[in-house]
Amino acid sequence: MSEWTLGIIGGSGLYQLDALEDARWISVETPWGAPSDELLTGHIAGVKCVFLPRHGRGHRLGPSQLNFRANIDAMKRVGVTDLVSISAVGSLAEDLAPGHFAVVDQFIDRTFAREKSFFGDGLVAHVSMADPVCPRLSSYAADAARKAGATVQDGGTYLAMEGPQFSTRAESHMYRGWGAHVIGMTAMPEAKLAREAELPYALIGMVTDYDCWRENEAPVEVEAIIAQLSDNAARGRALVEYLVRSLPEKREVSPIDTVLDYALITDPSVQDPVLKAKLDAVAGRVLAI
Repeated sequence: MSEWTLGIIGGSGLYQLDALEDARWISVETPWGAPSDELLTGHIAGVKCVFLPRHGRGHRLGPSQLNFRANIDAMKRVGVTDLVSISAVGSLAEDLAPGHFAVVDQFIDRTFAREKSFFGDGLVAHVSMADPVCPRLSSYAADAARKAGATVQDGGTYLAMEGPQFSTRAESHMYRGWGAHVIGMTAMPEAKLAREAELPYALIGMVTDYDCWRENEAPVEVEAIIAQLSDNAARGRALVEYLVRSLPEKREVSPIDTVLDYALITDPSVQDPVLKAKLDAVAGRVLAI
């Protein structure tokens, strides 16, 4: 049996994985509330996989209503070692056309209505987000996307907006001026929370449309996005299967596995016992829970 347990969070259009063997949905309770849905567990080529539809089956939840902390805690709680996010995105770059995939390596967080940390009053921690994705996992994902037939851009900056409305033209031009390549509504605080949970994280953005910066085109509408989602999702499912089959049997240790070793700042004598208990899955390794 492989040493990996791969978590997959599926975005818009990707609500289950057909390639899973011995697949079953399981309910997971977390101290942070309910995750977006039950977790679909199973195996592909001897690798344990855990899948979560980010918006719930049937797309019940909007981006600002997602319980990101519960989603990441649930993944950690069932033993996930590495986490891949597959997300629908809009393009802010001419050469990232609808249907292309971008394996991003940076983020700009413009969200404002979401809980962004597992830590807080009574137990403070600061993790580095300078390099927010796992380069090893991202490389595997990029190779898998190409095998799935996608045109892939290695690297790029993801602008995370609050939503649920799409950008104004002024905002879209501003984000391009900032150097962002794709735009979406769900990568933050997901990537930050994955880092706090010591989960190596990679994000594959599946481009559905050009954002509204193209002055001579009509603004994006949901109908066109849904049409592209269906095509992208088929390649996204194939990507997951290729990715899992490409993982080496031995999982090399990642520096992200121990990022909390240097992140906790609150003296143990004054740590809040209630918050500490809630961190049993996320930070139990360093809190001796």
